[in-house]
Amino acid sequence: MKKVYANATEALDGLLHDGMFISAGGFGLCGIPELLIDAIVDSGVKELTIASNNCGIDGFGLGKLLDTKQIKKMLSSYVGENAEFMRQYLSGELELEFNPQGTLAERMRAGGSGIPGFYTKTGVGTRIAEGKEVKIFDGEEYILERGIVADLSIVKAWKADDTGNLVFRKTARNFNPPAAMSGKICVAEVEEIVPRGSLDPDHIHLPGIYVHRLIQGQHEKRIEKITTRKREEV
Repeated sequence: MKKVYANATEALDGLLHDGMFISAGGFGLCGIPELLIDAIVDSGVKELTIASNNCGIDGFGLGKLLDTKQIKKMLSSYVGENAEFMRQYLSGELELEFNPQGTLAERMRAGGSGIPGFYTKTGVGTRIAEGKEVKIFDGEEYILERGIVADLSIVKAWKADDTGNLVFRKTARNFNPPAAMSGKICVAEVEEIVPRGSLDPDHIHLPGIYVHRLIQGQHEKRIEKITTRKREEV
């Protein structure tokens, strides 16, 4: 089965349609599948529901899909770096389902593991719990959260072999593995595709069984917030 494609457009060919549900990896701007996002922008698909920790920043990452108004609904944990997100949400143009970060990651992992739902204390007694089933365990309240199964997942990894085994680097490991698991089809972009057998099995973070298509590309690696100190005078 061919997994390696020449570019993002080819890798997404035949997978995109209006109204689909996409699970996207990344944490802030770290480990975001920017090449696949650009290809989705260029495709023109609309009315998208996207599950992702955040929605990029203005004009970059998933923020590009906000600029083109291709997103209908976001399932997110953090949206504080995107003025266009705030504008669309407050004006009623964008639906938003807030999820605590751990809950969102576990919903993705659960969906990819065939687990339809799980109970958690996170969110009990808050607006997160509104409309959700509550169950008592050992005298404590827990709310039911449903696993996420997306039509498509898009992720970015550091290295891969041609079978789709993926290695993530540092913070990029936060949401990319569970996001990849949650998609019926997973497309991954990587910095480097290495020969089969060259990856130490103990260092593989996501086995290739979850990955259906793969591309290698160059990435901008933009820094979300640059914080520096003044140079000391000598």
